[in-house]
Amino acid sequence: MRRRPGLRLKVTAVFAAACITVVGALGAVLFTASERMEEALVEQIVNEELDALIARNRDNPALQHPASPNLAYYIVRSVDDRARLPLPLRSLDEGHHEIGKGISERHAGVRRVQGTTFIVAYDAGPHEVREQEFQRLILIALGIVVLVALALGYWLAGLLTRQVTDLAGRLQAIRPEAADPPLARPGQDPEVASLARMLDEYRVRIARMIQREQEFTANASHELRTPLTAIRTSCELLLADAALPEKARNRLEMIEAAAQRMSDQIQVFIFLAREQPLGASESVLLAECVSEAAEPYRGELARKEVEFTIDVEPGATLRVNRQALGIVLTNLIRNAVQHTERGFVKVAYAPGRLTVRDSGPGIAGEDVGRLFERFYRAAGQREGFGLGLAIVKRVCDLHGWRIDVETQTGRGSAFSISFR
Repeated sequence: MRRRPGLRLKVTAVFAAACITVVGALGAVLFTASERMEEALVEQIVNEELDALIARNRDNPALQHPASPNLAYYIVRSVDDRARLPLPLRSLDEGHHEIGKGISERHAGVRRVQGTTFIVAYDAGPHEVREQEFQRLILIALGIVVLVALALGYWLAGLLTRQVTDLAGRLQAIRPEAADPPLARPGQDPEVASLARMLDEYRVRIARMIQREQEFTANASHELRTPLTAIRTSCELLLADAALPEKARNRLEMIEAAAQRMSDQIQVFIFLAREQPLGASESVLLAECVSEAAEPYRGELARKEVEFTIDVEPGATLRVNRQALGIVLTNLIRNAVQHTERGFVKVAYAPGRLTVRDSGPGIAGEDVGRLFERFYRAAGQREGFGLGLAIVKRVCDLHGWRIDVETQTGRGSAFSISFR
């Protein structure tokens, strides 16, 4: 995703744009005004020289009018006089004219008095050179203003956003359950202080919510574990009876194992709710762990005549949290058994990667991206609450494991856990 510019850069851009706009507009006004003033000055010079030429000619018609470096005088009394004029001046009407562009620009004033045409030509090239120099000066000044505005804007933006940046840094460092100092401090700008107070109030509400959640999970854990402990104790006492029939003993062992799994799952759910790790890692025999996770579903596998295979070396071990791995395997195996009516369910292990594969109907493409959402069930699925895979994903995320899905409609699915 494209990263959006920060507040400091935005403030810098706005400040620099404002400075550039003002200076650019001022430069344009100055350049336009100087150009107009130059045009008016040249036109005034030409008109004054025309008046002087006509006056001198009136006093002494035979007087010669020598040309200056910038001015040339012409008096046209006949066709021959007009033929001797420079070509650009021959066809000019009465009035003021501009001839040429840039350093070759000339201004000509034409006036007719009693059948005689008087022409004054003024070389405006030096004015154009100075005008171009002035234009370059404006552009250089504008470039300097751009650099200064960017540097000054960035510095000022840093001053303006320093309190917000400091607030963000302190907010990132705090923990809702910790007794950190309040974010609101004396000397903050009113807007920043208001934001800090709102964040302090919000943090208090979050801390209270976390406290209520912890109290609830602790109470729920106690209330659920108490009857489970009673069930397990009763099973242990009954199993101690040597006269107990073998069939009843098997049933009691299944009840005791189920109570133990429920107790472990309750602990897992509590840790998940609090986003805490599930305890220390230990060296786990994978084949044994897989067999324990699959034990509750042996009956359903036999009823469906689905082949269950554990392709794990007997001595293969993995250093993980046993409870976390157990809850992941239990949910994945249960999910595979529920959706496989014939064929096989297979658990295989390659170094660092554990895979639960089935020959079920597979998963539709539109459902794959939402498999790990809470309460999401694929179309046509009626069993379960849509929590099993969401729990698997939470456990994997907490322990730094990666879960991948491979599926093909009509040919089954494979869920793989990669251990880091």
